[in-house]
Amino acid sequence: MTWSGHDAFQLPFVILGAGGHAKVLLALLQSVGAVVEGVCDPVLAQSGIEFWRGVRVLGGDEALDELDPTQVALANGLGQIVGNDRRIQVFLALTAKGFRFPPLVHSAAWIDSTVVLEPGVQVMAGAVIQPDSVVGANTIINTGARIDHDCIIASHVHIAPAAVLCGGVRVAAGAFIGAGSTTIQGLSIGESAIVAAGSTLVRDLQAGHLVVSSPMRIHESKFKVQPKKS
Repeated sequence: MTWSGHDAFQLPFVILGAGGHAKVLLALLQSVGAVVEGVCDPVLAQSGIEFWRGVRVLGGDEALDELDPTQVALANGLGQIVGNDRRIQVFLALTAKGFRFPPLVHSAAWIDSTVVLEPGVQVMAGAVIQPDSVVGANTIINTGARIDHDCIIASHVHIAPAAVLCGGVRVAAGAFIGAGSTTIQGLSIGESAIVAAGSTLVRDLQAGHLVVSSPMRIHESKFKVQPKKS
């Protein structure tokens, strides 16, 4: 496996943000024995909270000005939300200042030795990435996602939990692949396109387009459970 910038993994980490994605990211770092020096989060800082999940709160965004880019590595704890590019902007701005975002892989993920991970990639627990796939900068491969052989995933993509990309799929920058979705082999997904949760993609998806499954229907079950009498 090729990890671009993997030397920075020897440095202590500072996590950006303290929301739900940051919790999962902290668990990843702990799973591989990384040293987490602190967390930067404006809400925690404004609330006067000194520790978050056992990690020292360094301050808000201004605390980054006090850090030496050669002495710490950053972990982007901001989740990727459709319609919000905050995660992307933070990654680009801090990279331009010389900070490094090493690719991070949970100890419970499996990645073939031929896979290429660019800076800032995060591979969560239970994910699988098969041979000759490439994952672009600042992309999230979330919990239990499956990336089959020869997939090319560009920068700033979110492959949500339990999503499946079959072999040879190409995903352009900024796309969002929803939880539990399946993309069949050889398809292309355009820039900033969205595959909704639970969908099955069977043809190419153009840039900026959204695919959803048929409307969900809820029917009364014939297997009724009778409440027990007390």
